[in-house]
Amino acid sequence: MPGLYKNRNLQIIFGVTMMAVAAVSIITPAFPKIVEELVISRTQVGLLITTFTLPAVFLAPFTGLLADRFGRKQILVPSLLIFGLAGGACALIKNFNVLLVLRTLQGIGGASLGSINLTILGDLFSDNERTEAMGLNSSVLAMSISLYPMLGGALAMLSWSYPFLIALVAIPIGFLVMFGLQSPAPRNKQSFRQYIGGAWKHFRKFKVIVAFTAGVIIFIMLYGTYLTYLSLYLDASFQASPFIIGLIISSRSFTAGIVASQLGKLSRRFSPPTLTKIGLVLSGLGLVLFPIMPRLEYTLIPAFIFGLGGGVMTPGLQVYVASLAPNEYRGIFMSINATMFRLGQTLGPLIFGVIYSFAEFDGVFFFGAGLAFVAAAAGFAGARMVR
Repeated sequence: MPGLYKNRNLQIIFGVTMMAVAAVSIITPAFPKIVEELVISRTQVGLLITTFTLPAVFLAPFTGLLADRFGRKQILVPSLLIFGLAGGACALIKNFNVLLVLRTLQGIGGASLGSINLTILGDLFSDNERTEAMGLNSSVLAMSISLYPMLGGALAMLSWSYPFLIALVAIPIGFLVMFGLQSPAPRNKQSFRQYIGGAWKHFRKFKVIVAFTAGVIIFIMLYGTYLTYLSLYLDASFQASPFIIGLIISSRSFTAGIVASQLGKLSRRFSPPTLTKIGLVLSGLGLVLFPIMPRLEYTLIPAFIFGLGGGVMTPGLQVYVASLAPNEYRGIFMSINATMFRLGQTLGPLIFGVIYSFAEFDGVFFFGAGLAFVAAAAGFAGARMVR
């Protein structure tokens, strides 16, 4: 809708969204230096992602439940403060095991950020405005992921620990949410038993199960290949600097952000499940091309293709899931969806760490591409979904 991006509440949510993705994409360009400085293996470095994403697998459903019962801001504000304090403290640590503990604490704070922001958008907007708002939010998310690797790469050239300092920005955003965000109070008058029973009834629907499964697969592929092993591949194969690594990684997200900003227009022509399926195919094609690129600059081609896929894949799925969520269960509904994303983020580095140990980088990229193609062919992203 014209001028929707000027909405103050939406702008505050944009800040939350930017923090929700800062903890991973900004540190991945520093992975080669972290491996060197902390004397760890390339497989171990993936634990910096896993320890952050794992808490949300268990906590996100509970944060959604609490947000439905007691209010969105009551959960979001302390989450931002914990995220910022624990994340910023990582920059002071040189022991890898202690660093993993702090990343776990940061993950506890970040468990609700990627779901409550979408829940609030669902509360504040409806119909076409909701689709437009979520498209803009997805664009901000993608642009943030685009900028963070470049920023993280530049900071990592000064010190491997500097990218962790960006998490401190979550603290002032938390106060902005506390005093500036106008979020509707929950109106759920059901008993706790009625609430759980009603939510479970919706979760059992086949199209909901398929949508959640699609989210797991997408994020296993994204975090297991692109966001964990691409930086290591560029370093090992082309001796790329952290800044160049960040630039290449960010090119995918920049492309995705441009595409996501047009989600409102695209959704009038293609259903969200169809967009997700198209995105899987494009993402798989990009992964196939990475290991056959002969020069560093040519890797921008598969990064661009991967970005085209990401621009319609994840936001298309989010819009579809939001359309399935009843108002009185939106908090837990979007939190379960975020849990599926986090599950994929957590499993991705672990699964592809095993693949790398047997088949190195070629195995990582080709297996990731195969996963995307199989998911699209099987219809996980929408073949059996309906509007």
